[in-house]
Amino acid sequence: MSTTLAPAATKLALLGGTPVGKVTLPKFPTFTEKAIGRAADMLRQGKLYGLGRKHVPEIGEAEGVISKYHGNRHVLATSSGHAALQSALAGLEICCGDEVITTPYTWGASISCILHQNAIPVFVDVMRDTGLIDPEQIESAITPRTKAILAVHLFGQPANLKRLRAIADKHKIMLIEDGSQAHGAEFEGIRVGTVGDAAGFSCMGGKVLATTEAGYMVTPHERVYWKGAMIGQHMGRSTDDGMPDDLKPYLDSLVYTYRVTPFNVVLLTEQFAKLDAELSERRRHADLLRSHLASAKYLKMPVFAPGSKPSFHLMSFTFDSDAAGITRDTFAAAIKAEGLFCMGYVPSVISDWKRLHWQDYRGPRVNWLSALEAAKVDYRNQALPNARWRVDHALEMLFDMVAPNEAMVARMAEIILKVEANVDALRDHERTAGPAATVLRK
Repeated sequence: MSTTLAPAATKLALLGGTPVGKVTLPKFPTFTEKAIGRAADMLRQGKLYGLGRKHVPEIGEAEGVISKYHGNRHVLATSSGHAALQSALAGLEICCGDEVITTPYTWGASISCILHQNAIPVFVDVMRDTGLIDPEQIESAITPRTKAILAVHLFGQPANLKRLRAIADKHKIMLIEDGSQAHGAEFEGIRVGTVGDAAGFSCMGGKVLATTEAGYMVTPHERVYWKGAMIGQHMGRSTDDGMPDDLKPYLDSLVYTYRVTPFNVVLLTEQFAKLDAELSERRRHADLLRSHLASAKYLKMPVFAPGSKPSFHLMSFTFDSDAAGITRDTFAAAIKAEGLFCMGYVPSVISDWKRLHWQDYRGPRVNWLSALEAAKVDYRNQALPNARWRVDHALEMLFDMVAPNEAMVARMAEIILKVEANVDALRDHERTAGPAATVLRK
């Protein structure tokens, strides 16, 4: 049953009216007293660094909890999501001119992990509704140099894992998942992180599964675990049991410092205990918001395929600027004036970023440009129409609705519907003042 709210035609706050009121989210992240006590105990004991499971058994405990959550895969806890993704690439031996097909519409760490391996990102377009990589664009981008697909479960939305796995298997290439924003998301009953040859997750304080700063890699392949450990763990975690003998001659301290701290591993363990309950609340509140906005004309929530269960790290909308007769930025300015924080999460397609353009780059030196030049890749002016459309039309909002807060969901909807009801006034405002100068970007 629809619970659509009646739009309010009162004067917009942007134009001098009274704002609806600030939308406040539940406190997030939260930690149980048990988690806080365990973290404090790490400090009391002086357990401030972790060289491996033998050195700090709590690392093994956390990796065991994560493994169980991800179908009993091998787990490498790391210092960040980027560290997890680069460990995944290194574990799969992807580097040195290898091509990785991926999305141009994401946070930069999804791509910098490829660049830091001196591998070559190959960008394909996304689906307009969700911003997720479009499986139908992938096969035409595969070349003899392609070694992997790196799919990002953006905003907590699960990519089409079955289709991506089928493409990877057909062409005998690897599939890597970036689940940094999508802990617990599912596609047709399959949990993200359980399909790829490796997956990386971020657990920094703003993510669905939040610590202070941490991450983890999961993989079904034991050797990928050990090779991933060799790039960023103290002596490749060789003091732990199980390292293959043929890898031992190559152990040394030429590593990135990607170790996880004992402080964060106990938080990882405890945070997983309440993850599913928090995901249930996020999804319940998302369904409620969708119901409230059933009559919205211009700002739309994505329509997900049956069986798709996002984790709603952010709530992503698309704005129909043609129908509204105003730009997304003007609409967003009106939303924010009423009390609802919003942003355009992706400021531009990554292929446009100057630090990828070796042909005319004049900035500080970066290590990946020589690999891009050697590959003769030219990212300038790539078409990517759907990704570019989303840069101008997508709008994201924080959605850490992990505790009952129906009133604030109703306020979100009230603000959106109020702004839509006053779109004529916004058209006049935009004609007079011009489009809003900026949208707050994360």
